[in-house]
Amino acid sequence: MQKNYKKTLRACYLGFITQAITSNFSTLLFLRFHTSYGISLGQIALIPAVFFLTQLLVDLICAKFVTAARYRKCIIASQIAAAAGLMGLAVLPDCFSNPFAGIIIGVFIYAVGSGLIEVLCSPIVEACPFDRKEQVMSLLHSFYCWGSIAVIVLSTLFFFVFGIEHWKILACLWALIPLYNVVNFASCPIEHLVEDGSGMTIAQLFKTPLFWVSVVLMVCSGASELAMAQWASAFAESALGLSKTLGDLIGPCLFAVMMGVSRVIYGKYGERVDLTVYMLGSGALCLVCYLLAGLAALPLLGLLGCIACGFAVGIMWPGTISISSRRLPLGGTALFALLAMSGDLGGAIGPSLVGLASQKAGDNLQTGLLFGCVFPAVLIAALLIMRRISKKSSEI
Repeated sequence: MQKNYKKTLRACYLGFITQAITSNFSTLLFLRFHTSYGISLGQIALIPAVFFLTQLLVDLICAKFVTAARYRKCIIASQIAAAAGLMGLAVLPDCFSNPFAGIIIGVFIYAVGSGLIEVLCSPIVEACPFDRKEQVMSLLHSFYCWGSIAVIVLSTLFFFVFGIEHWKILACLWALIPLYNVVNFASCPIEHLVEDGSGMTIAQLFKTPLFWVSVVLMVCSGASELAMAQWASAFAESALGLSKTLGDLIGPCLFAVMMGVSRVIYGKYGERVDLTVYMLGSGALCLVCYLLAGLAALPLLGLLGCIACGFAVGIMWPGTISISSRRLPLGGTALFALLAMSGDLGGAIGPSLVGLASQKAGDNLQTGLLFGCVFPAVLIAALLIMRRISKKSSEI
């Protein structure tokens, strides 16, 4: 019987939507946690830190211990963990004398699921016998963007209609998506990029110059994306005097729309242009967007730079994965896990450095965003180095 790899692709689409839910839902509830549970803003700031640090830990563990033979079990576990964490977020705060402990446990559980999704969905799709792999990968990662938009818009609509006091019901409703996806991953065909034992070890990857260039690309991709995405709402609020709700919709939401559009465009028409060239153009556009956001005298122009940056960074993460897997075909799970860890590291470093630069400049967010120019600039340099190394290898 012919295997239905489209079912595998749909399962991975829902996997990235699940990751978007776990990444964005709790951020919409920070003020609610503060007012209803009396949790300090300092403690609330630890929630995204716990989420990203847990993902980093999962990435590292996957690089060492997850083999191709365990893909199905681990990806099913990712969906169960995501659903359990979301439901735990609704239930656990009331089970502890310190509600913050319950929230952190829920966040930790679904962060484990998110980390597994991040590591495994890309190699699962890469191993499927699709034509135009780079375009398929770009389209796959666009579903994280669409999921982020859906979480922000639908959750905001739910809170408007039913009241934010019913957020626990919504958390359980979002948990139904990964629970449904358990069935998809349990029945879809899953292939392996390399057979167990034939892939490169972590030590072998560390000795490969192309791997380190890929790591730099991934760190800069995560930093370029998250530094702008996480500060876009604050920029919209401070520069234009918008409310928090409107700032979220105009800043991060439109950023995600542009990022998704970029990935869909490459997914549809990417065969017409070399991926490295496309990424170089995207890096240059990203640099222009950071300059616009950091230097524009008119706040509206700065906001347009923030939004357009979403289009520029759209190809960076999936493009780096595609380029790296093509040039390191025996990288296996270790390669994908270490790249995911590098992207998460960049996602943690980028916003922090922009915030620190803003603080040093007297809480001037524009100055912080101007400092963010370093991320796309280094990415462009790394791409040029990768092209040079690849050219020398092909000549040899």
